[in-house]
Amino acid sequence: MKRVEPSHIRNIGTFGHGGEGKTSLAEAILFDTGENTRLGRVDDGSSLMDFEPEEINRKISISASLAHFEWEKHQFHMIDTPGYANFIAEAKASMRVVDGAIIVVGGNSGVKVQTETVWGYANEFQVPRILYVSKMDMERADFFKVVEEVKKAFPSQPAVPVELPIGGEGNFKGVVDLIQMKAYLYREDVSGQFELKEIPPDLKEEAGRLREKLIETVVEVDDQLMEKYLESGEISTEEMIRCLRKGTMEKKLIPATCGSSIRNIGIHPFLNVIISCFPSPLERGPAQGKNPKSGETETREPKEDGPLSAFIFKTIADPFAGKLNLFRVYSGSLNADSAVYNAKKEVKERIAQIFLLEGKKQKPVGFASVGDIVAVAKLKETTTGDTFSDEKKPIVFEETKLPLPVISYALTPKSKGDEEKISASLTRIHEEDPTMTMGRDEQTGEIILSGVGQTHVEVIVEKLRRKFGVEVNLSTPKVPYKETIKGAKQGGGLST
Repeated sequence: MKRVEPSHIRNIGTFGHGGEGKTSLAEAILFDTGENTRLGRVDDGSSLMDFEPEEINRKISISASLAHFEWEKHQFHMIDTPGYANFIAEAKASMRVVDGAIIVVGGNSGVKVQTETVWGYANEFQVPRILYVSKMDMERADFFKVVEEVKKAFPSQPAVPVELPIGGEGNFKGVVDLIQMKAYLYREDVSGQFELKEIPPDLKEEAGRLREKLIETVVEVDDQLMEKYLESGEISTEEMIRCLRKGTMEKKLIPATCGSSIRNIGIHPFLNVIISCFPSPLERGPAQGKNPKSGETETREPKEDGPLSAFIFKTIADPFAGKLNLFRVYSGSLNADSAVYNAKKEVKERIAQIFLLEGKKQKPVGFASVGDIVAVAKLKETTTGDTFSDEKKPIVFEETKLPLPVISYALTPKSKGDEEKISASLTRIHEEDPTMTMGRDEQTGEIILSGVGQTHVEVIVEKLRRKFGVEVNLSTPKVPYKETIKGAKQGGGLST
């Protein structure tokens, strides 16, 4: 990874309800930017981001996965997150470390339960958003209907179209960029190749109307520019982009885009919108934490020459490769073959190598600096929620509050003598999945496994078998009943 200025870094994530096309969007981006040599597909198991067997078999994302790419001299760190309720904690943990959230909503489905959930996460962490309406090639897909539904569901940050779809359903061919007023017309071979042309005659009037509406919306964030627009009736493209960026970063509006990830249509103008509207790590401002010694609130400015601060937001446990800790650097920098201070655990850890992750692939890099999202391997003490910092200027960032377990099962080994192995294996899985809990019921002696849902528990059992060679049976936990004397009572004598 070549060193780039933090101003040219974008940290983004895909969020939304399950099955809306988040991973397909990530795959199309990686293909079009040259990070993957083929267009990965979830349905045939060729996805770069969904690589775990449990994900391939179910055709859903279970864990957040990380990738990196370059576009227009900008470096992107991208996290693809699950959207199903059993695994939505991964989305919340990822939302904590990104600077921009891509909210993916199906063009043929609209706002759903987990759309609202991840929107709430974005509000909690004050993350700017862009709407991507997916599956525009599908039957009954309607871009403007979805935009209106999003505006109704989230009125405080109205969605405003920055694109106009060309064609619809099976005839979806591309998009009109309402900022540059050009048409992107794509080939039908999923290559992502396109021609930049003038707007088709039958869409010129609609495009003009939408552009005018876009300008009227964005100038509201800049009083001086609004006066200019009211006086002259026009503003430059550069001024419009500046207002659109300001409105997005201040969370006053949501740019609305569209495309078909499966057919690889609309990705290029979408990436341009991300660069234009999402902030760099410098523009997101300082990170706030607490001094572990004094308890006082402190901040860290996003400066490479400042004291180190980084938050560990995810752990991956692998019985062969060892443990991987994923973290986001907020200030300072660190190098491979060096020591790092874990301010929460108050211990030093030795870093042998720093990695970029491309799905399951690891790419060694020699350093990490402001804005980077990277991984380190085989740390002894560090776990999810810890903070790396300068030992002389320690800071601890608050842990992310994750959903609590709602369902429990009793675990029994299929093979005798595996109880200790079960406990050790579950401990390893808990390192990468803090939403699961385990323990032994003191009264019944059963090993109790708790998760966010039944599918969550089933995935844990599958990981036990695949990763650690432990097979178990699930059953309903026993309920201990006790009899006891609760109080005294006076009895009457027998009559004769």
